[in-house]
Amino acid sequence: MKKIILSLGAVIAAFVLALALLAPRLLGFSITELGNAVRVSTGMGAKLACSGRYLSGFDHTRNLNDLASYSPANRLLDLVYDDQAKRVTASLMGMGETSATFRPGLGCTLDIGDSSALDQVTVKPLAATSAPWPSGSGAPDIDPTLQKTLNAMLSQDNASGLNTRALLVVQDGKLVAESYSEGITPQTPLLGWSMGKSVTAMLVARLQAVQPESDTSSPLFPQWSDERSQISLENLLQMSSGLAFDETYAPGSDATEMLFGAHSASDIALQSPLAHPPGSYFSYSSGTTNLLARWVYEQLGAAPQASVDFFQQQLLAPLAMANTTFEVDASGVFVGSSYIYAPARDWARLGQLMLNGGEWEGTALLPEGWVNSASTPNASTNEPRYGYQFWLNGGGESLRYPELPADSYFMLGNRAQAVMISPSTNTVVVRLGWTKGDYPTGPNFARLLP
Repeated sequence: MKKIILSLGAVIAAFVLALALLAPRLLGFSITELGNAVRVSTGMGAKLACSGRYLSGFDHTRNLNDLASYSPANRLLDLVYDDQAKRVTASLMGMGETSATFRPGLGCTLDIGDSSALDQVTVKPLAATSAPWPSGSGAPDIDPTLQKTLNAMLSQDNASGLNTRALLVVQDGKLVAESYSEGITPQTPLLGWSMGKSVTAMLVARLQAVQPESDTSSPLFPQWSDERSQISLENLLQMSSGLAFDETYAPGSDATEMLFGAHSASDIALQSPLAHPPGSYFSYSSGTTNLLARWVYEQLGAAPQASVDFFQQQLLAPLAMANTTFEVDASGVFVGSSYIYAPARDWARLGQLMLNGGEWEGTALLPEGWVNSASTPNASTNEPRYGYQFWLNGGGESLRYPELPADSYFMLGNRAQAVMISPSTNTVVVRLGWTKGDYPTGPNFARLLP
C-alpha cells in the first residue's frame, strides 16, 4: 500500500510540474495565478454565456468559441444552462463554480453577493414601430452599389477569419447599407464592450441636460476626502483622473476583478489611489467609466429602478432603441465600461445622435456644445486624441487612422467593435464582430465613405 501511495504522489507531482511548465503556453496563464485565473475564467464564462444565450440568442458552440478566443483554458469550461431560471453556471475542471442570472430589461449579472434588489426592478419593453430607420424598424433606404460593397467586405472579412457579424452605413441620416453574418439579424443585440464607455458619457450628458443642477462639485464621491477630491467630472470623462487603476486584462488585475469578481464594479476604481495630478496624464481606465456610471446612479437617488428608468425614458425611448440592454452589476449600477448589448441599427442611432450635435428629431437630448466638447482633444501631456469617452482620429502628432478624415471620432470596443462618426462626410459606420487580433478599420471604413 505504501508503494502505491508513493507512486500516486509521484504522478500528482509530475502532473503539477507539467501544468506549471505548460500553462503559460497552453492555457494562457502562469500556474502561480491559478486561483485568480479560475475566477476570471468562470466569471467570464458564466457572464458572457448568459448574455450570449439570453440576449443575443447564441448557442453553446458559439458562446464557447467566443470565450476560447480569450484563452485556450476556456475550452475546458463546463457551462450549464438553466433555461427555466435563465441562469448559466460555469466551472473549470470542477473548480471555481460561478453563475450569472438573466433578468428582463437588465440582462445578465454575475451572482456575487446580495443581488436581490435587482429582482424588484421592472422594465417595460419599448415597442418597435414600422416607421423607417431611425424612427422605427421599417425598411431602410438601401444604396445598391454600397450594399454590394458591404456584402463583399463582410464575406472577405469572414473568409479571412475576422469574424465580422454586422456592418452598417448611414449617409446623410439614412441607413443606406447593412450586412449581417449567418445567425445575426438587424434585431440581434451584440456586445459593444468598451463602446459602452461612449454611451455612459452620453448618459452623463443627458442627465446634465435634464437635471442641470446635478452636483459636480468636489469631491465627486464622499469617499474622496483626500487629494482625490480635486478630480473633476471632466477628468473622469477624458480618462485623465490620475487614478492608479490597472487596466491589464490578466488574472488578479483591477480590470478583471472589476468585471468578473466584484459585487460592485465601481468599487475597484473608487478605492484606487492617485498616481498623477488630475487632468495631467491620460490613462485608459475602464474603472474610470464605472465611476461615471456610479456618479449617475447616485445623482438619481442610488436606486437601480431609477437608473434603469432614466436610461429607458431619456435615451432608449427617444432614439427608438427597442432592442438595447445596458447591464448592471450585482449592486445595481450600470457596468458602463463594458456591458451594453445593442443591434447594429441601435449603435448607428447613437452615432447619428452625435453627428446631429446631440439633437434628435428636433429635440436637444444633449446639452448645447456637449458634442463639440466630447470630440475635442484633452489637455493631457501624453495622449490628447481622446475626448469624452470617444477616441479621436486627430488632435495629436499623427492620425489614428490615416485613411480616414481627421475630424472623425469613434466608439471603440474589444474584439474590434467600432462606430465611426465622420462629420465632414456626414457618415456613420458600424462594425460589430469578434476579432481576436487586428481589424483593418481604417482601410475598410475608407471604402465606405462618399
